[in-house]
Amino acid sequence: MAAHDPSELDARDPLPAGPGRFLLPPGTIYLDGNSLGPPTPRGLALCRQVLDDWERLGVAGWTDADPAWFTWAERLAAREARLLLGAQPSEVAVTGGTTINLHQLLSTFYRPSGRRRKLVADALAFPSDLYAMRAHAGDDLVLVPSRDQRTIASEDVEAALGDDVALLLLSGVLYRSGQLLDVARLTQAAHAAGALAGWDFCHAIGIVPLDLDAWGVDFAVWCNYKYLGAGPGAVGGLFVAERHLATAGPALPGWWGSDKARQFDMSDDFQPAGDAGAFQIGTPPILGLAALDGALDVYEEAGMAAVRARSLRLTAHLRERVEAVGLAVVTPPEDAARGGHIAVAHPEAVRVGRALRDAGVVPDVRPPDIVRLAPHPLYTTYADVAAAADALAAVVAERRWERYPAARGAVT
Repeated sequence: MAAHDPSELDARDPLPAGPGRFLLPPGTIYLDGNSLGPPTPRGLALCRQVLDDWERLGVAGWTDADPAWFTWAERLAAREARLLLGAQPSEVAVTGGTTINLHQLLSTFYRPSGRRRKLVADALAFPSDLYAMRAHAGDDLVLVPSRDQRTIASEDVEAALGDDVALLLLSGVLYRSGQLLDVARLTQAAHAAGALAGWDFCHAIGIVPLDLDAWGVDFAVWCNYKYLGAGPGAVGGLFVAERHLATAGPALPGWWGSDKARQFDMSDDFQPAGDAGAFQIGTPPILGLAALDGALDVYEEAGMAAVRARSLRLTAHLRERVEAVGLAVVTPPEDAARGGHIAVAHPEAVRVGRALRDAGVVPDVRPPDIVRLAPHPLYTTYADVAAAADALAAVVAERRWERYPAARGAVT
């Protein structure tokens, strides 16, 4: 067999994609887990259990369900902290959504004063992040430009960190190109300039091992519905470094951030939890917690080091096959600079994406010219990668995308 024969690679991989870990849309090669991950059997079973408990117990489910709804978010925060984030349980909250959590942490940690007023971010940030940052910083938002409109150079970020900067806020993995930034280096650079460093890890969590305490990150946000498969619109998460918890209370207090022992005192005075749970605002969505709980079981079995290693193998194999047919991959080739997906450039990306779906391959598209392919190490095989690359090559070579009307964007 050839050295790159998919069946041989699948047979000898130390972490083979296990059937049944995730439930995939029938008849598809699902490469869109960096946008919306599929569910796990355990997650769906827990969701059904929540519905049964709601029917059987009503409001008593907050205390009498197993697990009790009232403390479920705290238990999951501790699991994510240990398994995925390199953080202490006290520093993590499973709560809200990414943009809500970002507003909470910007309100708390972006405190311009005197000359130090700038908020530095990457020009390739996800639009919702940019909306939030502009709302807080206005004209003091500084966007580090991209030299190639695909990636961000660490040197350019460092050059922007002067003595007028209050906060650096970057994406751990750039959502379009899949570039993985050097979190430790850029966090250290921000601190050397006298600024705080915050991060959006939406496209990193569950695919890249994170070590937030070791890297010195001040705060972070993420979602749980991509690689982790916690469901559409699922609960997000936030991190606040231990060193800030005693001095920086939430700027936007909410009832669910109360000290759990006193939450039902119904006091008019906010008594915050003594950990990152204080930054919660509203009641967590219990169905989303259930789906996440089931997904974390899968990750605990595999281990993040093994997940990352297989992800790098799969994306390298996919890149090799895509480039072999003459298509341009804009994701950095180096392991240390690559997240979990491969971004292919094509001027008709939206229509190429539609043609791929009709061929049984589910990609993600980011207009105007990016097709994102995300092989997941826990459910994508090398055979899937080979078939997807062949389908993409055929769609482009045979110009099948011409069968589809031009469109401005794509819902994926």
